[in-house]
Amino acid sequence: MLKLYRILTNIAAPLINLYLFKRKINGKEDLVRFKERLGFAALPRPKGQLIWIHAASVGEAVSVLPLVEKLSATYQSVNFLITTGTVTSAELVEKRLPARTIHQFVPVDRLPYVRRFLKHWQPDLAIWVESELWPNLIVESASRCRLILLNGRMSEKSYRKWKKYSGFIKQLLEKFSLCLAQSEEDGKRLAALGASNVKCLGNIKYDSPPLPADATKINEMSAMIGSRPVWVAASTHKGEEAAIGWVHKQLKATHSSLLTIIIPRHATRGDELVSELKADGLEISQRSKDEKVFDETDIYLADTMGELGIFYRLTEIVFIGGSLVPHGGQNPLEPARLECAIITGLNTFNFIAIQREFEEKKSIITVSNQEELAEKVATLLENKEQTQELITNALELVREKSDILDKTIEDINPYIQQMNKRNAA
Repeated sequence: MLKLYRILTNIAAPLINLYLFKRKINGKEDLVRFKERLGFAALPRPKGQLIWIHAASVGEAVSVLPLVEKLSATYQSVNFLITTGTVTSAELVEKRLPARTIHQFVPVDRLPYVRRFLKHWQPDLAIWVESELWPNLIVESASRCRLILLNGRMSEKSYRKWKKYSGFIKQLLEKFSLCLAQSEEDGKRLAALGASNVKCLGNIKYDSPPLPADATKINEMSAMIGSRPVWVAASTHKGEEAAIGWVHKQLKATHSSLLTIIIPRHATRGDELVSELKADGLEISQRSKDEKVFDETDIYLADTMGELGIFYRLTEIVFIGGSLVPHGGQNPLEPARLECAIITGLNTFNFIAIQREFEEKKSIITVSNQEELAEKVATLLENKEQTQELITNALELVREKSDILDKTIEDINPYIQQMNKRNAA
């Protein structure tokens, strides 16, 4: 299967180029830095040892920054390379890079691009985060250095799919010297598919710091909102915004000054959403157009990137999107850290373990439709005690699991020390 994959990725070069061209047109690739996706380095390799960490997108990249910060402080002669594959993740990571750390886009998984990338960077150790398994990149990397799978995830759906290609996935997973799974279920599935040296320490996302926010922007938004009751629908996906608009209209009957803030997962949908919501008779103010919140504003559409931390600090009630539609949900830890009562839909299969832990701790509300969402938001707006109980329980859960990062570093340390010995020799 690996040989077939390599042949196909070689033959399919024109189709891959067409796919990348379409991504560029749709704003999904960085036009200035696009050559990085072809394996060309934009920066020189730093002298000395280099640990390469690959995190597919925003959530993985943000979760791994505290790890890099701690390793950077401990191993002060080691440099770090973080790769991601999305424009959004690159923009966020670039603003928060720890000491001696650089960012590049991961190369597309064709052998010429992969080999060009590895020839330049020559990593001494590679750490892959969560579940993105690119065959050419894994196999070629493993021929040059040790590989660690960090916060490994293998959903039931992915497990069933990979079981059909058991020999292929075993070839990939056996390349990892250490697999740190984010839950017991993930660990069992990874081991069953061929991973060795599997351990479950928990999800390192529990140790991520609170989302950053510009204090001046918080104050500006707070002044615009004034004394109005406010709730946030964060990281929403197509089909959810119309439901949020409907919920707002229901709540407005009893909370006439209510302000609803919608933060779409993909900011580029802003203009489309304004048209959709205005067609439902709602008054919209759009953040990307620098529009203000007026008394008549129903929905404040925060269609910008990297500002979730602002809005989580301005509300006590957050609905997490991607969960009323079959997307799989988004990370509830971010609003929990910033003292929000959290509501989510039923579709949370991307965060099954975390969702279960929140439910067991009675620190999250789950709804199945827009009618239930309207009911629960109304309850939290009117019942401050219940709101505070959810907030307190979520904070306690996060604090209980705040040692996962240190345990993870304990397991990674021997591989870094072996790397140091090899280089010294």
